[in-house]
Amino acid sequence: MIIAATYDSLSNSIFQHFGKTQSFKIYQIEDGKIVSSKVIGNGGFGHHDLATYLRDLNVEVLILGNRGQGAIDALNNAGIRQLAGITGNPDAAVEAFLAGTLKDNPDAKCNHHGEHHH
Repeated sequence: MIIAATYDSLSNSIFQHFGKTQSFKIYQIEDGKIVSSKVIGNGGFGHHDLATYLRDLNVEVLILGNRGQGAIDALNNAGIRQLAGITGNPDAAVEAFLAGTLKDNPDAKCNHHGEHHH
């Protein structure tokens, strides 16, 4: 399984705006444990294209802060499970996910975009 987290390298924390994230921390999971992790760039993509980029990396689960409805739809269409409203250290968040204790906040949305934002 591959898990990704939006990543802020300056603070070593989960980046809070999915569509503007510059990097992801990617985790390879085997037998319920992290076997490796690496930080990658966003591939030059933003907003809706990030879902396709992550799908092409075989990401199954995305841990993130906030995202808009367009990103929610794009991630759902890409078949990527989202755990939103997550803050703090991404390593700890992945460990919590693997332990079954990471709680998704489906209300964690960016609402400052207009209804017709593209």
